[in-house]
Amino acid sequence: MKKSLRLGGIVVTATLATMSLASCGFGGGNASGGSGGSGTTVNLLVPSYSDNTQALWEGVISDFEVANSDITVNLEVQSWDNLTDVITTKVQGNAAPDIMNGGPFAGFAADDLLYPIDEVVSADTLADFQSSFVENASVDGVQFGAPLLASARALFVNEDLLAQAGVTAVPTTWSELLDAATKISAIGGGVAGYGLPLGSEEAQAESAVWFYGAGGGFGDASAITIDTPENLEAAKFIQTMVDAGATQADAGATDRSPLMDVFVQGKIGMIIGLPPTVGQIAEGNAALNYSVNPIPTVDGKAFTLGVADHLMAFKNDGSKQEAITKFLDFFYAADQYVPWVTAENFLPTTQSGSDAMGDTPALAPFIEALPGAQFYPSTNPNWSATDAAFKSLIGQLAQGKDAQTVLTEIQAKSDEG
Repeated sequence: MKKSLRLGGIVVTATLATMSLASCGFGGGNASGGSGGSGTTVNLLVPSYSDNTQALWEGVISDFEVANSDITVNLEVQSWDNLTDVITTKVQGNAAPDIMNGGPFAGFAADDLLYPIDEVVSADTLADFQSSFVENASVDGVQFGAPLLASARALFVNEDLLAQAGVTAVPTTWSELLDAATKISAIGGGVAGYGLPLGSEEAQAESAVWFYGAGGGFGDASAITIDTPENLEAAKFIQTMVDAGATQADAGATDRSPLMDVFVQGKIGMIIGLPPTVGQIAEGNAALNYSVNPIPTVDGKAFTLGVADHLMAFKNDGSKQEAITKFLDFFYAADQYVPWVTAENFLPTTQSGSDAMGDTPALAPFIEALPGAQFYPSTNPNWSATDAAFKSLIGQLAQGKDAQTVLTEIQAKSDEG
């Protein structure tokens, strides 16, 4: 059964693939690393976007190795929850991958660990990246990230629970959200009004929804700003939601993926989701009566959290530059890239990819939200430390810790780098 989605008057139907996080090991070729013998081994470290991620990369690698018999690609797939620790350990042990898919990269660039992207892709590939993503992939005017995919967030609403609670309109402001979520929670039977995932998996994303929604944020490339009046207003409102019983229990330790499963099963009234959430619903509970809407904010002015993940290339001993270039050019060709990004249910970052995808109805609500997107300051070298601080500290808001203290501690961790 296909369900209708609405955002700003657009109605679409969609069935997309499921999304969940999984941790996997090495795959791909059978070489043990380095340039040696008759060929070169390229080590590729990626996070899991869905249950399909490993197979999708293995397909690209298989095609690439057929076309480039002198290059072997070793694949390592990790969960997003583990990725930061894994890459930190590898870098500290002088065992960085040759190519990595991730978010923050400015710290690696500041330590002179990365190739500028124009040194590891052809001129045609470089020119194909959409200009809106290039700035977010650059540090001081030098592009170090190859934009991989983009996404946006929106409010998923269980329409049946909304109606059962007597709420007649989808909330657009925080006050409306609090009222609606409290009424939905009052239904009982394990139902929660709003799904609040402040656990380590994606604490920075849920925080961004509230911070940007209050007119605050994380800062920019030059300064990380967490301890601000706007962010404090947001942090206090998060606590208001928890104290009012408008969220699920133990919000401070709940991760997004398992919480989304609860929404799919019809036990949560509202939750922030991504394009792949549509596919998860289609697979897990196709009968769910839901809609996709703008994210509520303090004043009702719509925005979305935009995310653009990147591929980055580590210099290591400098011997694999040519092999890395061949792989990246191969991957970003439309015949490889478009099936990959489509299967993961995200938005393309290349012009050829956008042209090839054309009008994809399932993505329309999220595309419409992108003009108001706010992005993580991933080009700030301290963003990685900030991201880690949110994952470890922000959940304390839901456990009753003073909001100002929490923000002050996150700011301190960020400043330490």
